[in-house]
Amino acid sequence: MLDLHTLAELSRTHCAAICAFLVPANLLLTVATIALTVLGRPASQVRPIVGMASLCALVMVLHVSTWFAIGVVQAETFILLSLGATCLGVNLWAVADADRMKQLGRSTIALVRSSI
Repeated sequence: MLDLHTLAELSRTHCAAICAFLVPANLLLTVATIALTVLGRPASQVRPIVGMASLCALVMVLHVSTWFAIGVVQAETFILLSLGATCLGVNLWAVADADRMKQLGRSTIALVRSSI
């Protein structure tokens, strides 16, 4: 049987290593999701990246929740929770409304090009 207390303790014990992997993984995979969506790649290519990115974001949120469970309330926990929630939201948006994300991305690129 899965012992959640032991799993949470393991998460807190190896916090530096977990965050050293999850922070860049969340950022890179979410940027890859945005890029593939803005480039108009088919859903069959975007969804595996969204799945990996969403898994990393969910693990980040669960990891931070183990710190909240024992009463650790610091700036770092809120920053990491915000990062995980934002990445999860962006990835879900890429699946739910890819056309609007593509339109926003392309208009942003056009705006940047015109200002240069």
